[in-house]
Amino acid sequence: MPSDTFTVGDLTAIVGDNDAKGDHRAGYNGLWSLTHKAEKTNVFVPAVAGMNLEHIFDGETIDAPDKTDLFFEPRRAKMTFRKVSDREAELHQPPTPTFHLESWTTFKLVEPDAIDFTFRFQAHQHVFKRDYLGLFWASYLNAPDDKSLYFRGAGSWQQHCTPTHNTLSTVLHESDQFKLTFHEKHRDCLYKSFSPLRYSQPLYYGLFRGMILILMFDRTEGIRFTHSPSGGGFNATAQTSNPAWDFQYILPKYEVAKPYEFRARLIYRERCSRAAVLAEYESWRTNRK
Repeated sequence: MPSDTFTVGDLTAIVGDNDAKGDHRAGYNGLWSLTHKAEKTNVFVPAVAGMNLEHIFDGETIDAPDKTDLFFEPRRAKMTFRKVSDREAELHQPPTPTFHLESWTTFKLVEPDAIDFTFRFQAHQHVFKRDYLGLFWASYLNAPDDKSLYFRGAGSWQQHCTPTHNTLSTVLHESDQFKLTFHEKHRDCLYKSFSPLRYSQPLYYGLFRGMILILMFDRTEGIRFTHSPSGGGFNATAQTSNPAWDFQYILPKYEVAKPYEFRARLIYRERCSRAAVLAEYESWRTNRK
């Protein structure tokens, strides 16, 4: 069973691994679908996913010119789904073929409108050739009218909406000074392109119809926000592109066989004020265990 449906509070989510099922395409994991009592349309592009583990990278190891297996290794490598309870699921990916990274991802629905995300991982071999370990998640949004991400930075709210794919894509925290390095033939991609904007608090939100999707993190260290106006392809019905609202976790140094973990919370609800967004973050930051 590659997926299951969970309904808790106002949310209904389908959590699944990277197998195909029905209209869902192989290679996409995480939140296959997310709907709310007030909005029955899937906020994510139905054939793909949100919170999808997309890339493992070290800046040096690159695909052959006619291959994309390595660039999308988390899509290609086997992943399994396990239903933990009526509100929680876990995805497990055994050590991957190239980077030998093992991971466990849990999604837990919390009333009335939240999903807690925990990502645990460990490297099994010294194969990251530039010493840093890069991880990338993509969320493909279902043709929102407003493609922007919004976050706090420089003492005010910032709007991040890139003009084209792979242009000014990634936003770093204001204290993040770590510079990724890359092989000279590494392909252009979102995690190589940087915005002049900086964020101050580890959260962002975007708007979908009458709803707001908020994503907040338990730290700033290593967390980077990434945007594409068209990463989710083209929506023929809406005659517009599907943006990608993404994030990364960068570990500058890693140890083999050492467990690592970070957490996030996704909130999906009817639109609320920016003050309410910040209040949700402060409440979660203060009360999470």
